[in-house]
Order: sequence, then structure tokens, then C-alpha cells
Amino acid sequence: MALKSTIYKIDLNIADMDRQYYGQHNLTVAKHPSETDERVMVRLIAFTLYANESLVFGKGLSDDEEPDLWQKDLTGAIQLWIDVGLPTEKDIRKACGKSAQVVVVLYGGRVAEMWWAANSKGLLKLNNLTVINLPETQTLAKLAERGLNISCTVQDSEILVSHDSGSFTITPVVLKK
Repeated sequence: MALKSTIYKIDLNIADMDRQYYGQHNLTVAKHPSETDERVMVRLIAFTLYANESLVFGKGLSDDEEPDLWQKDLTGAIQLWIDVGLPTEKDIRKACGKSAQVVVVLYGGRVAEMWWAANSKGLLKLNNLTVINLPETQTLAKLAERGLNISCTVQDSEILVSHDSGSFTITPVVLKK
């Protein structure tokens, strides 16, 4: 018998001063059986950084042909492709060919830094690629609950994450824009 995804219901308030985007999102996020709480929450932060009314969660780990998040225009053309984790350079190049803009959101501390050191030379040549590293996401992982109310305020490239029992700041590091 195959394991089923765990469903997270997340009420997310976003105040992004850098992009002048303000919104409330009632999200249903499926956690793949092999996915960690940390990865689920990093996907949520990726959503926060690029949120708009047409950004949706893809099948992610369940389907190699879909990103973790994406945005399509009315014709079905992919405008934004967001992968979370450490994808292969081949997969990133493929995504860059399919989408107007590709974003890779790294996490995992030293492992993410080693991945960037090994892949940066080839990836720096891709004009429609942005790579962001989220250092220290362990605090974020501790927030993961099946029912979650969370607010994210983005200002001066920092994210203030507020939840029922407190708040903390995440500072994304842009490795390639």
C-alpha cells in the first residue's frame, strides 16, 4: 500500500514592501511522504517571495516534469518556474528552456553551499535563472503544523516570519539574479 500525502491547511498573510504586494492566501499544501517539514516550509517561503494570484503549487516531488511552484499565463505558457532544494544542472537547464523565469531556492546550510560551488560555473550562464539560498531554516521547520496561521513581512530583502508563538527573521542570500 502506497503512503499518502499529508495535507497542510495554511493561512498565510503576506506584506511584501519590496514588491508592494499585500495578500491573504488560504493554501492547501500536500506534503509528499518522503518530504521533510523543512522542505514544506521552504516551499511556503518561496511562495511568499513570489506570491501573486496566479502562482500555484505544482506536484513537486510527485512529478519530475513539474516544479514545486509555477505561474502560467492565460495561454498556458510558463512564466515562472520555482524549484526548491538541490536540482541537477540538467533539470535547471531544461526548466530554463520551458519558462520565462526560473528560480531555485536552496536550503540545507553547508550542503547548499557545496551544491552552489559545484554548479555555479554552468548556471551563471543562464540569463533567466535566479538562485536564492535560505540559510538556517531549522527554526522554520519547527513551525510546520497541519493547520497553520502565519504572517510574512518582506522588507529590505529580509523576511519577518510571525506565528502564534513568536517571530523570527530569515535573510535570503541571492546567489544569482
